[in-house]
Amino acid sequence: MAAIYSGIYLKLKSAKTSWEDKLKLAHFAWVSHQCVLPNKEQVLLDWVSHALVSYHNKKYKLEGEVVEKLWAYLDSVIHSRRLQNLLKSGKTIGLSFSVAQVINERLSEACSQKTQQNIGTVLNCSSGILSTPSLSIIYTAKCELLVGLLSNLSKLACQQLASEDTVGSQVFSVLQLTFAQYLLIQRQQTNPNRVFGQVTSHLLQPCLLLRHLLTVRSWTQADDNHVRQHLSREIRNQVETLLQAGLFQPELFSSYKEELLPEQELQEKKKGALKSLLLPVNTVQTKLDSDFCEPALHGAVVAGSVSLLYKLFLDSYCKAENHLVCFHMLSRLFGCLRLSGLQQGMREDVLSPVDWSTELLALEQLLNLVLSSDIYNVASDRIRYKEIQFGFYRKLAQILLSHSQASIPAWFRCLKLLISLNHLIVEPDLDDLVASAWIDARVSEPRTKKPQEALISTVFQTYSKLRQFPRLFEEVLMVICRPAADELRLPIFSAGLTVKLRECLIELPPNQILDVLYLFVEKFQTFIVPAVEGSADVALKMLSLSSVLHAFLFNMRSLDDVTPSPVVLRTQSLLAKMQKGIIQPLLELLRAPRREKEELDLWLRKASDSALLLVYTWVEVDTLFGVSCSKYVSPAAEIASAVTASAARHNGISAFLPGVENQCWETVVELANSFASTSKYCLELLTLQNMKMILMQTETDLQALQHAAAFILESGRSSMSKGESEPWDGDICGISDLTYPTAHWHLVISNLTILLPYVSLKDVEYIANVLLETLVLAKAQEADADAEPSISIGKISLGLMHSSFLPEMKVLHCAFLTSLIHRFARVLPSAARDSVDLPLQQLSAGDIPWHKEILAPCRPVDPLKVPSENKLLQDELSLSWKTLEEVAQCIVFLAKNACPVILKERQLESCLDLLEIFSLLKLDSLLPSDCTRCFLVLLSLLANTKASVSCSQLLLLKFLSTCFHLLRCLQAGRNTSSVLKVFHASDVLEVVMTSQLAASKFFTDVLSVPVWAQYLQEVQAFLENFLQMIIERRQSVRLNLEKFMSFLMSCKPGVGAFKIKGLKNWNPAAGQLLLMAFTTLCHVVTLYLQHLPEKKQQSADVLSTLLEPVVLQMVRTIEHGLQSNTSNQPLPVAFIPSVTTLLKADLNHAVKKGCQKEPSGFLEQPRIKLYQKFYSQILKELPCAGGNLQFLQSVLQFLTVFCSVPELYPGKETAVMVVFAIKKLLTGPAVTTQVIQSMEMELTEVLVQLLGNCSAEEFYAIMRLLLQGLEMRNVWQQKAKEVLSAVTLTKLLLSCPLSGDKEKAFWFASPQIITALAMQTKEACQDQSLISTIVVPILETVAALLRQGEGVLLNPHHVALAFGILLTVPLDHLKTEDYRGVFLGVHEVLFSIVQCHPKVLLKAAPSFLNSFHRLVVSVMHEGRQKADRGNTDEFEVILKCAHLVERMYTHIAAELEDFTAFSAFIVAQYMTELQKVTLHPAVKKHLTEGIYHILDLCIERDIKFLNASLPAGVREVFKDLYNDYNHYHKAKKQGEEKYTA
Repeated sequence: MAAIYSGIYLKLKSAKTSWEDKLKLAHFAWVSHQCVLPNKEQVLLDWVSHALVSYHNKKYKLEGEVVEKLWAYLDSVIHSRRLQNLLKSGKTIGLSFSVAQVINERLSEACSQKTQQNIGTVLNCSSGILSTPSLSIIYTAKCELLVGLLSNLSKLACQQLASEDTVGSQVFSVLQLTFAQYLLIQRQQTNPNRVFGQVTSHLLQPCLLLRHLLTVRSWTQADDNHVRQHLSREIRNQVETLLQAGLFQPELFSSYKEELLPEQELQEKKKGALKSLLLPVNTVQTKLDSDFCEPALHGAVVAGSVSLLYKLFLDSYCKAENHLVCFHMLSRLFGCLRLSGLQQGMREDVLSPVDWSTELLALEQLLNLVLSSDIYNVASDRIRYKEIQFGFYRKLAQILLSHSQASIPAWFRCLKLLISLNHLIVEPDLDDLVASAWIDARVSEPRTKKPQEALISTVFQTYSKLRQFPRLFEEVLMVICRPAADELRLPIFSAGLTVKLRECLIELPPNQILDVLYLFVEKFQTFIVPAVEGSADVALKMLSLSSVLHAFLFNMRSLDDVTPSPVVLRTQSLLAKMQKGIIQPLLELLRAPRREKEELDLWLRKASDSALLLVYTWVEVDTLFGVSCSKYVSPAAEIASAVTASAARHNGISAFLPGVENQCWETVVELANSFASTSKYCLELLTLQNMKMILMQTETDLQALQHAAAFILESGRSSMSKGESEPWDGDICGISDLTYPTAHWHLVISNLTILLPYVSLKDVEYIANVLLETLVLAKAQEADADAEPSISIGKISLGLMHSSFLPEMKVLHCAFLTSLIHRFARVLPSAARDSVDLPLQQLSAGDIPWHKEILAPCRPVDPLKVPSENKLLQDELSLSWKTLEEVAQCIVFLAKNACPVILKERQLESCLDLLEIFSLLKLDSLLPSDCTRCFLVLLSLLANTKASVSCSQLLLLKFLSTCFHLLRCLQAGRNTSSVLKVFHASDVLEVVMTSQLAASKFFTDVLSVPVWAQYLQEVQAFLENFLQMIIERRQSVRLNLEKFMSFLMSCKPGVGAFKIKGLKNWNPAAGQLLLMAFTTLCHVVTLYLQHLPEKKQQSADVLSTLLEPVVLQMVRTIEHGLQSNTSNQPLPVAFIPSVTTLLKADLNHAVKKGCQKEPSGFLEQPRIKLYQKFYSQILKELPCAGGNLQFLQSVLQFLTVFCSVPELYPGKETAVMVVFAIKKLLTGPAVTTQVIQSMEMELTEVLVQLLGNCSAEEFYAIMRLLLQGLEMRNVWQQKAKEVLSAVTLTKLLLSCPLSGDKEKAFWFASPQIITALAMQTKEACQDQSLISTIVVPILETVAALLRQGEGVLLNPHHVALAFGILLTVPLDHLKTEDYRGVFLGVHEVLFSIVQCHPKVLLKAAPSFLNSFHRLVVSVMHEGRQKADRGNTDEFEVILKCAHLVERMYTHIAAELEDFTAFSAFIVAQYMTELQKVTLHPAVKKHLTEGIYHILDLCIERDIKFLNASLPAGVREVFKDLYNDYNHYHKAKKQGEEKYTA
């Protein structure tokens, strides 16, 4: 046969054979063993290579289809397993260099044609060649070919990224492989000039464009996931590595230096030397300036590239002696930016806002690099280099300030960086900086406001440290007083800037602050006050100056008794000057009579705002100084020494500023009240201050306080009633018509504790109504809520509801409840308001004295009036309770007569919103009458309402669940039993069950959804709590239980259907509800009987007798439910607790009867069959129920009870069957580690019963089942869940008490278990996805095994196997959640060894230290200081891990004295790692405290050894640490020992 096929080669070479036949022959020859050719594989590769090369060299004319087939043949050969096996066996097979040229040409054609069709096979070929070492030599041996391939692939990738098409992975995978090959070759090149030429000529431009497009692309879900998440990042890193190694090699530095430094700088070092022919900077600049991409992209690509190139340059060459070269490189790269053209007079409008943003971001990155690398040394630049750097930065500052870009965040950041370099850079243009970046800047967006505040904060800090604050604010004053469009100005001080100002003022000397204040006061007196009348411009300037005065006076350090007297006198003089020179003239000006039209003038409004702001500021500061400083004498004290009652009563100014007539003040108040702005708000603040001053007096004027409180509420009533408001930033000077309501409400709520005792009940109701309205509005606007930290009315109201103050304000609490109930009544249909919803109308009636219960204890006692007072109070209280009783009877009557209100879906949603507000009340702290009212409201909503047929079933379930949940919250309160004053307990239970059974006909289609299960839980919890309350409070226990039992018994099953009063048809939902009620009743009564003392045996017998028919009815209901349940349907969740309760009741009954031997002795045969049938159904459903946690928990509780009686197992079934079912459950796809944790307790309880009652043979079978799951074939066959189930069962088994043969069998198998776990860990660690699902549970299991094995695991080798696991587990490149799990697992294993196996620890000390050191290193790596810390929760995880490391260090030092020999080694390890990172202070604190305890073990010889042996850099770090140790820790320890007995 070989002879037949030996002529194939001739046919392949023959021109007569068609290409189709040649390709078939070539395919056959490659795969067939019958074709014998000398060196066949090389011959076939040469043939196809020659064909493709000849075609591309125009020697052959082939059809496109044939060419594609040739490429496909080459691809199949390169990727064939046959070729790979031959190469592995050592056979030499290669390709010609011309193939690489052809591939490059083909890709180049694709680039020029801008089409990527039909190149997939070519890309596959290149990928195969590069990944096969013996073939890749065609590229690696000729670097030019590899450079060409890399260039073409980069261009192809750029085309794909720039298009709108989805991004595939093929081009990027090959590109990443090519980059890796080139970087390998690049490192081996010996000629740096040649490498530089290759990179700049062929790779620089495509690589920079590629990096830019990868960075800016908006990735979509359609794009390949691997490219999006991994390859894009990896390729960007490879580009940076390529440019670093290609452009900035150490050997090229001399060329850079020659080109960059001026001639005079080089003269000393380069006398007579020839200049290098290489001009690297010029070459790079030329490449950046040339058009290598679309004009629209060019500027952005260059801007992004400049900062990258400068970073790489600094990484390579930045040393102290090279800083000047680094600066010149900066100036040359800056010249590539379009921003530099503005120096040459380029028009500003050439740059669009987007261009400005890009250019400024690039400049910011350059300046950041300069600052972080410490290139600019101010002294060195001035002395040695004639301020060459300073001049450059000055020009930059001039460009930025002469072309203001206040809408771009980077503009502010660039200015901040320039100030950080040297404040003198911007000092000459300080006025322009203050104007364009602060006073006149129109900044409102948060993303821009933050960097603006950072810039101004830097200016504050700089001039504060220089003690030149007056100089700064002199410029501020000048800018404010310039002619400008002031009405466009935003407030001077935002909340953030005010905080920064406060920090600076606290540090400044008082005289400097007073200098600034005098500056402003003098400007006020000389320029503002004389010219303000009729001038809106001057009035606006006055408001700006007032805001600065207010900010300074409110945030400066207060005077106190240690303040020097000259400062106190100067402050007194300042306040006197303010009063006489500014405030009084302004008030007189506002007092002057004027026309009505003039009252609306802008100047008058702003003048009023300024005057009242200054008055309020003056009063507050004057009062504070008077209280805190005994040396301070108020300017007002010269005229009046105390507040007169009449002045206080009428809000007279003489209460604060004696010398101003009351008539004048009344005119000002009237004017200020006409504007909803700063002046009105200041009036409220002054009135509040007045109240505080009255309260501080020995005799309180009640009438004045009431008048003041009423004034504050009335002041904002009209604005609040409009319902229009905007968020307020807290700035008193920025209050407008729309922010005034927010500011007013903030003032009222913040000071409720002062206001509330002095407002009338009508005003309390007003506050309650507004509170409710704002909460409803906040709920409606929740989706549109702004993330900004500004104050809104909704946030204020929610803050009050969440605070602990509201429950203390009993009157407001009661009024709010009344308002809320009234709102519920308004939601109900209007047609039914007069009759059906009478309960809600009565509960919110205005003529009922609901608040009397609150006011009763506070009423003053007059002996003469006591009898009549008490009688009146008693009547009022009895009226409210009588009303509650009537409402209760009305609810019961309406429920029993089935007269519900029909609610539409919209009304149901409104009720749900109100119930959410209802839940904000502290329901457990209500007074008895309010508690009863709440109970009646919720009961009325449950019993007297009904959803319309069109309503969503899920919405109705949510409504009912919420009502029951809130009833449970009420039951937790101390006054819950007050409900039984107006109700018979059995009536409540009957009303609830009747209404829910009636509503259940809506729920036939939703019995399998989680909301239904949640609803059943809520109803059950309510019934259980209510029944327990009846028993605990002894509220006619027997009578109430008997009535409820008889009611439930009246719900009897009929033929194929259930019947109940008023219900013609029954359904499964009603069946589950009824069964739940039976179960709850049996459970509560059974518990009650168990705890009943023997002397009350008669009562127990009566209740037991009553319970028997209930149990029988319950059994019938269960049987009916099981019969109606089809074979394919899962068991309803409600049935399982019922059967569990029934079984418990039967077993308890048997125990009391004394029958404990055989089940037949205490259970009827039909009942046994019921339990066995239920058990069989559960075992059938258990493996498939992984997604339903509630079902699982109920099932496991049943199995716990069932397995406690082994005789109940049907047929020949044993405990092994149950364990097998649990194992199958744990291997299910829906069972995650979170699900396992949620049901761990229930699983443990089942296993305790199983293992406690099973035989030794059954236990051996269970152990075999467990060990099968730990076999290695499971992980090799991708059966991770099998392993997880076995690991989980092992861990659970360790929680079960074992004895005798079972205990021996388990511990005999324990070495096998540890070995299997170690091998499983090794395999699982190779797959990142198995870390959380396999590795973490294994670590937890090993820790438990070691703890339980204390005194049992005697062979040290078996314990030491655990170290193999710990050293295998990865601790880096993990998600935070995985890292937390792995760290805690490793720590627990180590701690278990330390605590339970100390002897093993000493023998395996190196393994322990290595394992623990890995934890320390990982914490250091994760806890290093980062610019952006990101998620707070993630950092909390790192802190917890650092704390555990500290604890381990402490434990080693305290408990393991034999570890003293290793203390120096532990310290050395720690210091070596510490020197590599900069730790976050919080992390460092924990680690340092821990290592201090190890240093306690070190003797003097150890310290000398460390000082001698540590490397130089590490030694310095150690010396600092040891000094701190001696200074803080050792001194503290010696102090404690001194006082220790």
